[in-house]
Amino acid sequence: MALPIAEPSERSEPSERPERPERSEPAAHSAPSPRPYRVTFVCTGNICRSPMAEWVFRKVVADEGLADRVEVDSSGTEGWHRGKPADHRTDAVLRAAGYETGHAARPFDARWFPAYDLVVALDADHHRELRRRAPDDASRAKVRLLREFDPEALDDLDVPDPYYDGPEAFEHVLTLIEAAAPGLIAHIRGTWKPST
Repeated sequence: MALPIAEPSERSEPSERPERPERSEPAAHSAPSPRPYRVTFVCTGNICRSPMAEWVFRKVVADEGLADRVEVDSSGTEGWHRGKPADHRTDAVLRAAGYETGHAARPFDARWFPAYDLVVALDADHHRELRRRAPDDASRAKVRLLREFDPEALDDLDVPDPYYDGPEAFEHVLTLIEAAAPGLIAHIRGTWKPST
């Protein structure tokens, strides 16, 4: 039995989540379920870019048949919006494109590094800040820029902050996130070694 992807309103912090669910009566010949691959997307306040990336990638994971093996969530480098929903423009763009929405912002805690396999920064400032907070080299190696997974991105690896702009900026962010998603799934498939 694999851990389900928790809804944002129900999710617990990684340090509180068990590595494996308890089983009441395991089957005699079944192997234990592998620990899910855990990904978090990180922007500044966790109300625009990272929740958008979270919901896009949740859909990609589900479409790829990996929903029981890959957990996706998001957080921010700052705690300004803790507990707040995503920006209404983020939700509007996601709904218009056929994605689910629903979110409660939270700041990233450096103590979570061991719980994640991949910490995906949305721009260079987030990347730098997350690597600064990482407690060791193994944690720093988990921090990647989202657009590193888009072969068309070349040297332009930032997903720009749409907060001070109009709906078209949010639509552009969605386009950039969607362009990186196939490469991110391929990376996970190529590097994930399930452990129990």
